[in-house]
Amino acid sequence: MKQNILFLIIILLLVGCSKEPKVVLIETQKTEIAESSFDELPNWDNEDYSKALSSFLESCKTSKTKALYKELCSSGANTTDAKKFFTQNFTPYKIDTTDSKEDGLLTGYYEPLLKGSLTKKKPYIYPVYATPRDLVVVDFAKQYPELQNYRLRGRVNGNKVVPYYSRKELSGKSLDADVVCYVDSRIDLFFLEVQGSGRVRLDNGEVIYVGFDNLNGYKYSSIGKYLIDIGEMSYAQASMKGIKDWCDKNPSKVDDLLNKNESMVFFKKKDKPATGSLGVVLTPNRSVAVDQRYLPLGSMLYLSADTKEKDLNRIVIAQDTGGAIKGCVRADLFFGYGDEAGNSAGKLKAPLKLWILLPKNNQKESM
Repeated sequence: MKQNILFLIIILLLVGCSKEPKVVLIETQKTEIAESSFDELPNWDNEDYSKALSSFLESCKTSKTKALYKELCSSGANTTDAKKFFTQNFTPYKIDTTDSKEDGLLTGYYEPLLKGSLTKKKPYIYPVYATPRDLVVVDFAKQYPELQNYRLRGRVNGNKVVPYYSRKELSGKSLDADVVCYVDSRIDLFFLEVQGSGRVRLDNGEVIYVGFDNLNGYKYSSIGKYLIDIGEMSYAQASMKGIKDWCDKNPSKVDDLLNKNESMVFFKKKDKPATGSLGVVLTPNRSVAVDQRYLPLGSMLYLSADTKEKDLNRIVIAQDTGGAIKGCVRADLFFGYGDEAGNSAGKLKAPLKLWILLPKNNQKESM
């Protein structure tokens, strides 16, 4: 039987000085699910259950996953049979969109390595900006709970909040912002924004971590799609490598191409590798970015995608979000760090089917 609401996320909030948590139920809307079974999950019997359990327990370190799965986070740490833990405690639900019955889309992302310097000097002339001081972020959650996943970004002009500067406008301005570091490639910097986090090897040999801190508030637009639309490349060619190759061949057109995506990401220096929106270090091949308007962060999913090289079928955890990740049956699989991970991530674009694994003992109260 199909449900019109995915489920109610259980969030634990401390009330005043009380040590007892208050349970607040929040609806995740626009998602339909249909009860399924583990027998219906493609290639389920070949899953690496121990790795899947390890990924789940790592996510259990966060409040959102604990709120969703409650005591299963504790019992999972003490189980001796990972497969039995999943089959006895969870029920898979197939996820469908309300707009279309077609398959979704799976893509990949990774943690890139850039070359940089803490001071501006050739060839390190492209700044990795921190959040500008004049960027205003308005959170609607307290006044409008139904808009809890939305933020308004802009700047103050007189007594009004107006849109912040676009990428093109920012390219010609001197930003009132700290610079995390400078890198040697505007194209690599652009793809760092797409990935959301990365590493920079400085000219003194030190490697620093940089990660997402904020946005300028504009909608993400795919430059790959733009190149397809104007006939510069085919759908199959529009990978990260394909776009970089096009930029190398068309240096005079690069600025115009990058400005087609008005969205711009601001960064901060971090003390650990790629960390998703959930707040834990991402696990290669087990962490995915999702659209949290449809799927809650911290939830356990089973994905099935048919790729040209091999089929991907596995348990993953929704630990991240991304500006390009829009829709219900949509995920971005994290491949890890380095060139090999980048090659795998850059060419992944496959039809996707998704299931969410919900606790058996909570279904009646949470559906």
